[in-house]
Amino acid sequence: MKKVIPVDAVLVPDQAQRAFQGMIFDVYQWPQQLFDGSEHTFEMLKRPDTVSVICVVDGKLVIIDDEQPHLGTRQSFPGGRVDPADASIQSAAKREVLEETGFSFKNWRLVRVWQPYRKMEWFIHVWLAWEVDSRQAPNLDAGERIDLKLVDFQVLKGLVMKRTGYLGDSVSIFEDLDNLDQLLALPEFRGRTIDR
Repeated sequence: MKKVIPVDAVLVPDQAQRAFQGMIFDVYQWPQQLFDGSEHTFEMLKRPDTVSVICVVDGKLVIIDDEQPHLGTRQSFPGGRVDPADASIQSAAKREVLEETGFSFKNWRLVRVWQPYRKMEWFIHVWLAWEVDSRQAPNLDAGERIDLKLVDFQVLKGLVMKRTGYLGDSVSIFEDLDNLDQLLALPEFRGRTIDR
């Protein structure tokens, strides 16, 4: 799958061998020559990428109270894991938003991608979606309960800056923004494109 990642992203080397395959996490190992000429086994984790979507509905922003059996309830933007059946990162974002909120949107822009841990090949893709195209009933997974809320920009920014739930992961997006118009004007994320 083609995707845009940060220029300085760290990937599992092509010569690495999978040492363990889990349901979500895989462990890869490879021999690495050190500066003194000796060799040591290095390893990294790899997991499916995830998407997070900042949705704008009638001038308000969508946040969800997402309850899962093993995590309790946390506030976040709609989103989730990129599945092997997804045609692209964007199609995963559209699927997750539709499943969790029932909304589909006309306009989409990738505004940020980051790698939370340098020892794990995992990227979080943050999308901005606006102009509602349609709405239907959400279709939640068996392991989640979701309550949707529409909030003003300033309320959302306050939650983000207080690092409330998973919303706090978006501080770097919101810290220099003062209003919804500035959010909607965020540029497309520029990085490097890979096919992995």
